[in-house]
This record gives sequence, C-alpha cells and structure tokens, in this order.
Amino acid sequence: LLTPLAARAACTAPVPPPVSEKPAKPALPQKPACLDAKGGCPGWEAYTYNDGIKAYNAQLGPYRTSAEAYARKLKAYADGSVAYANCEMQSLQ
Repeated sequence: LLTPLAARAACTAPVPPPVSEKPAKPALPQKPACLDAKGGCPGWEAYTYNDGIKAYNAQLGPYRTSAEAYARKLKAYADGSVAYANCEMQSLQ
C-alpha cells in the first residue's frame, strides 16, 4: 500500500491544451444584398460570391480535422482531471 505521502506524489495534474492550438472557424463570405433581391445579382457579383462559398467549403475539411483533434485533447484533459481528482481523494484516505 502507498502511504498518503507516496500516493500524493503519484498524482499528476493534467495540463490543458494550449488555447493557441484551438483552430479558428472559417468565416462565411458576406452575402451580397442583391442575392435576395427580385432581379438577382449582376454576373460578376454572383460569381464572386460563389467563388467565396467554394473557398469557404474548401476550408471546412481542414478546419473539421483540426477541431476534432483539439476536441480530443480537451477530452483527454477532462478525463485526466477526473483521474487526478480521484487520485487526490485517494491520498486523503
């Protein structure tokens, strides 16, 4: 059996993932007002908006991958926090 002092020494506090690793969600391109207008947008404005949407969609895949990786790190931190709290509670017995 571990003595309370030895049990305490075995408890390791988890370290949260750095906030700097949190990925930034891509911004949707601003929708032109003419898009909802009765006559629609002139060709160049519609094409520009469409190109912006295509670029946004292309960024979503990498963003999702990064966001899922960061979420896994957050979950590991949360799980580690529970394990740490349990270890500390055990050291009090």
